[in-house]
Parts: sequence; C-alpha cells; structure tokens
Amino acid sequence: MAAEGGAAALAEAASADQFRDLLQQPGRSLVVVHFWAPWAPQCVQMNNVMAELAKEHLQVAFVKLEAEAVPEVSEKYEITSVPTFLFFKNSQKIDRLDGAHAPELTKKVQRHASSSTIPPGSNDNVKEDLNVRLQKLTNAAPCMLFMKGTPQEPRCGFSRQIVEILNKHNIAYSSFDIFSDEEVRQGLKTYSSWPTYPQLYVAGELIGGLDIVKELEASGELETTCPKAHKIEDRLKDLINKASVMLFMKGNKQMAKCGFSKQILEILNGTGVDYETFDILEDEEVRQGLKKYSNWPTYPQLYVKGELVGGLDIVKELKETGELASTLKGEN
Repeated sequence: MAAEGGAAALAEAASADQFRDLLQQPGRSLVVVHFWAPWAPQCVQMNNVMAELAKEHLQVAFVKLEAEAVPEVSEKYEITSVPTFLFFKNSQKIDRLDGAHAPELTKKVQRHASSSTIPPGSNDNVKEDLNVRLQKLTNAAPCMLFMKGTPQEPRCGFSRQIVEILNKHNIAYSSFDIFSDEEVRQGLKTYSSWPTYPQLYVAGELIGGLDIVKELEASGELETTCPKAHKIEDRLKDLINKASVMLFMKGNKQMAKCGFSKQILEILNGTGVDYETFDILEDEEVRQGLKKYSNWPTYPQLYVKGELVGGLDIVKELKETGELASTLKGEN
C-alpha cells in the first residue's frame, strides 16, 4: 500500500491481517496508526494532518484504521474514542495520543522518528531530554496526579480510590493519564524510583501512591500536604475575565473540535477583534461548572467583559444585524 516512486501515502488497514502486515513493513522505523471514524469531522481533519506529516517523514508509515470496522483491533488496544493515535516500533506499541491535537501529534512523530535514527552512544541525551520533560510535568501544577485514565474516567481501582480521596478533601490537582504516553509511563518509574501508579506529586516532589495518601488522610495530614481547591465560582470568574473577549469552546483557536466551535471562530476571526479561548474538553470541572454558572447548557459560550453574550446562534444574529463589532467592544 506504499505510494509509487517513494511518494508519501496514507495507508489504510481494513482488516486485522492488513493491520498486522502494515506494522511489519520493512524499512519503516516508526508506524503511526490513526483509529478514526468517517462520521467525525475532527478525524477527517486529522487524516489530512497525517497526510501532510507523511510528506515530511518518508521513513515513517502512516496508517488509518476505521475503529468500528475492525473492532478486534480496537478492543485489543482499548480504543474507546476517536480520534486516537498509536505509535509502534518493531510491532510494539510505544506511545499513544487521544484526541485531535495536531501540534502534539506532530511533536510525537518528530520525537519518535528522530529517536529511531539516533546513533549508538547517544542514549544519554535521550534520557536527559526525558528527565527534563518529566521534571516539567511533575511541576505542571502545585499538585499533580499521574494515574491510569482521567479523574472523570479512572481506568484502574487504585486510581479511582485516590481520585475519590482527593475530591472528598477538596484538593486542587491536575492529572496526567499515563496510558496516553508510554515514554512518560515507563520513564517516571525510573525518575521517581516508584514502580507503580498512581503517583502523587506536590511542588514537583513525590508524595507517593494510594497507600501513602490513605495514611496521610488517616493522620489528618493530607489537607496540609496538598493545596486546597479554590471555589469553582471564583475560578470561573477568573477565567471569564481573563480577557476582554473570552470564548469557551471545544478546541482552541488553532483547532476547533466541533462544527459549532469552528463556525464561531470563523466569525470572530472576521471581526479582527482580539480574543482568548479556553478548551472545555481539557477541563471537566470548567465544562460542567460553567453550564450552571451561566445557566447556558451548551458550547461554545462567548463572554465580553465578564458578561455572557451567548452561543453560536446569538453571535450569528448579532453579525446579521450589524451589532457584533460594538458588542465585542462592550458598547452594547
């Protein structure tokens, strides 16, 4: 299924046998597989991104596999949503990316493709780069939880229990799904000398796993060890007022993840007005909390000077009546 004359091509695996054959292609240092669905616009967009990446990385095989058409492969690799990308070397899965994140996909392809061609003796540089990345991740928030799955959908009993404890004590924390990145999953064990997950960090320092957190809870030390959460209302007020014009959407300025968000971006970009965006898919607390706070059940939501303007339909109406420019300046 490779293109003629060495040109880049996006191969397609329509069966488990084809998938296996594509993983074993000779001369390809890395195989990137996109589990997609034709009904999802973001998947179609990401197929276009894959095709562009294939032109730049001729040594990498790029494969698309319709997740629902080849269920035995999707089930084997725990594909629960689309788009999902898996990275393989020597037929072994080495990394994973969930969601339509074009910049992150590009970064992962570049990193894994370059690491395939690293000359012998350069492993020290790779370890150093990974350690720098792990240091940044463990310091990404005052309290960081590395777990299997997400706080909304834990994928093991230990992760579920630690999330329940942190939530019960109103601890403010961010999380990282170690299933989404095999390099982090393996590297953090060595970095922290802690062989299992979940792992909880405060101010970049390892606190421990579930047993340690349970001990801290029992001794009453958990709330003094971990930062308490701000009230969600205060956080939402801060976010809404982060910029004069704030758009809460699915995706961001560079990549909308739903049709409504894409349309409202096009309208705002046509006005020339500066605005900031917040991806509600990245933060479940904000996604659910803002619906109640604003009494507006859907996204996108547009705010001007801290006040809700509305969603796509309202913005379309304002554009048609010629009131959008003055509304975005806060004159209405």
